[in-house]
Amino acid sequence: MEFFCFHRDRPGSGPLRQQIREQHWTYMDSFEDALRVRGPAFDAGDELVGSVHVVDLDGPAHARAFAVDEPGYQIGAYREVMLRRWHNALGRSMWEYPHLDEPEGLFLVMGFEPDPRAPFEDELPNADLVAFGHLLSDDGSWQLGTVAIVRAMDTDNAGSLLHGRGLIGVEAHGWTFGGRP
Repeated sequence: MEFFCFHRDRPGSGPLRQQIREQHWTYMDSFEDALRVRGPAFDAGDELVGSVHVVDLDGPAHARAFAVDEPGYQIGAYREVMLRRWHNALGRSMWEYPHLDEPEGLFLVMGFEPDPRAPFEDELPNADLVAFGHLLSDDGSWQLGTVAIVRAMDTDNAGSLLHGRGLIGVEAHGWTFGGRP
């Protein structure tokens, strides 16, 4: 099962994140075969706002352990962790993205369903997608939101990818590739 994990930084956590940077990379490298997506997210001023990972694990308990055993979580660098089962609509990892050598102009975009609903397969947006999928309940019976990593001109254009889908709380952040398994 794949899971989407977004460790959101707490304000002022930059020094803590820097302190455990090598431990974070070593920890993530230990999941090399399970990672489908990995990379940091940034605000409009290029300040780090968190780390995004899509990881293929044996179930929700393993996904929760992945999220809370991460060194930044352990040291208190994050204000919250979003952890949701992930439906990978592209059926591939970011390392299969054809433009991996072009890290500029990438954005993380996410939005949430106004009410959880039964999962559905919708058409992929006409966009340059690194990753695209739906956030699901642990048992996969409810669709809770949609996440994309997309190449776009800016955060407004990236955010427009999800605005016509009836989602609420749409947010967009700069994003870049984070390592290579």
